[in-house]
Amino acid sequence: MKTSETDIPENMYDEKPREECGLFGAFGHPDAAKLCYFGLYALQHRGQESAGIAVNDRGTIDEYKGMGLVPDVFDMDVIDGLNGRCAIGHVRYSTTGSSVIANAQPLVVRHRNRSYAVAHNGNLVNAHHLKTELEESGSIFQTTMDSEVFLHLFVRNISLGFEGALKAAAARLKGAFSMVVLTSRGELVGIKDPHGFRPLCLGRLNGTYVLASETCALDLVQAEFVRELDPGEIVIISPDGVKSIHTKTPKKRSFCIFEFIYFARPDSTFFGHNVYLTRKAHGRQLAKESPVDADLVMPFPDSGVYAALGFSEASGIPFEAGMIRNHYVGRTFIQPTQSMRDFSVRVKLNPIKEVLKGKDIIIIEDSIIRGTTVKTRVKSLRELGVKQVHLHVSGPPHRFPCHYGIDFSTKGELIAAAMSTKELEKHLGLDSLRYLSLEGLLSSTGIENPTDNFCKACFDGCYPVQFDDDLTKHCMEIRHHD
Repeated sequence: MKTSETDIPENMYDEKPREECGLFGAFGHPDAAKLCYFGLYALQHRGQESAGIAVNDRGTIDEYKGMGLVPDVFDMDVIDGLNGRCAIGHVRYSTTGSSVIANAQPLVVRHRNRSYAVAHNGNLVNAHHLKTELEESGSIFQTTMDSEVFLHLFVRNISLGFEGALKAAAARLKGAFSMVVLTSRGELVGIKDPHGFRPLCLGRLNGTYVLASETCALDLVQAEFVRELDPGEIVIISPDGVKSIHTKTPKKRSFCIFEFIYFARPDSTFFGHNVYLTRKAHGRQLAKESPVDADLVMPFPDSGVYAALGFSEASGIPFEAGMIRNHYVGRTFIQPTQSMRDFSVRVKLNPIKEVLKGKDIIIIEDSIIRGTTVKTRVKSLRELGVKQVHLHVSGPPHRFPCHYGIDFSTKGELIAAAMSTKELEKHLGLDSLRYLSLEGLLSSTGIENPTDNFCKACFDGCYPVQFDDDLTKHCMEIRHHD
């Protein structure tokens, strides 16, 4: 294994929720590693802590991974050194396991003269129990990630045959998981959990196949979209073609609604619906539910832009880019002095005084998690001379922790769980605060029977997969360790 040592992204000025990672896999392509590189580049928004690629080079799995963004970890010399026609890649933001090189993926294990690599998106709610069970029976873990549990379960069931081991290992896992697996025999495998929390799709490129977390990655490598994997599906891609194995699934899907609200790139598609157009529909529904008079509508870029466009269209209130974002803030940054008040906010977003001064404005956001950044930005707008500040959120209040791979795993991190909307309105210094209703959010996705297709636990506390009280304690211990 080779590694690249670059600085860890600090994200010091961003309180937006983060998701665990993005996956890409390529089968039967002469430039499989390069294909993975571009696929990961398209998925960079899903994780900025580490990146890695594993390739099958004539029966040997070679890998290269490092801390940082995709172009920081890889250069052309590295990519040219990763030979093979099958590869998997991974970009990571950690929700389970420390942000260190040992926890970068893909993970590779060797068992009885064969090698296997896995990359995982999601979070296993029973990983701590499985790890204890495996350790008590002799397993030795190399990382603190839940992803490694799958590989240990897989090799322990290899006597059942390759397909049997995949099914037996996946059956023991509870929670959210989409995975890509690479074998030294040359198979590329895609696995999706029975509830379908995390996205994974299949594409085709000149007779070869690719797997990706989002369709935007297929677009970049000019692969044709074939389909999304079904919940509970295992896809095995080999020289014999594509084989699909379906496992037992619940009646309802639990696709993470936050993919549509925030996580996914706007040029991606799920359930046949474009994310950009869906976010605009959220904004239109928000304008319908919560009308207010104002001079202009604006987002806090970049997260609220598309919902703000929809709100403007539906309300007739002009859209303005009232704040300009600096896209070139480095991953490491010299800390400002105490006298440079609110520097951490201004370094990323700067208001246009001539557009905002003396105006009544509506700000569109997609979420309020901890509230600290929003409060500081509202204060700066008041100091600028904005008359009224109305904040409209294109989703319901986040009142419940996520245990399936989003980085708010305790209720104490969620300001809407501690305050009513009126209390939060006063705390943030707003003239009004309005949220999109859960019913409005679901209906504006345009998807048939939305209540049967989405996980909404962070909004309503109804968890599709149950967990015990040890999970929250486990997550807090991991967060403290990080």
